[in-house]
Amino acid sequence: MNKSNLLFRSIEVLMAFFLAVMIALVFLNVVLRYVFSTGFEWSEEIARLCFIYLVYLGSIGAMRDNQHLIIDSLLTRIPVLVQKIIYFLVQVGVIWVMVVLTLGSWQLVVQNLGDRWVATQFPIFLVYAVGLVTGISIIIIALANMYRLIVLKMSVSELLSIRDDSGSEQVQDNLQ
Repeated sequence: MNKSNLLFRSIEVLMAFFLAVMIALVFLNVVLRYVFSTGFEWSEEIARLCFIYLVYLGSIGAMRDNQHLIIDSLLTRIPVLVQKIIYFLVQVGVIWVMVVLTLGSWQLVVQNLGDRWVATQFPIFLVYAVGLVTGISIIIIALANMYRLIVLKMSVSELLSIRDDSGSEQVQDNLQ
């Protein structure tokens, strides 16, 4: 297993951890409120934080595996050159949106450096910092997709079918 697969596998494990913590805390809080008319104030903040990180990290994995929403039924019916142009333009659009996300996240990180959540005292800037990680990661993945399209001359159907570890390893081997 190469380093990038290890990195993405670590992200998946982290996502599973966040999901488990979120489910456990929400379930525990519901039971405590229903049965004992009490609950943990901090559990809502931790569950919210887990959800935020789960969504942002999940989008990195989805971009890597080309699992975001795409209407490939249209792409398969147009000429190959037009497919490549559309795929390239989509990657450019993704990069633009992620630059906006990254710059906005950076501004929010700087703006909230001294602020903390009420119940947990968790630094608020770390909530926005995951936007930086996501934006930069997706920009790198989109640039890699453009590299595969232009330099490695992969077809759009090959790029869209990179969904499992074996396909990812094959592409990684081609890059080296």
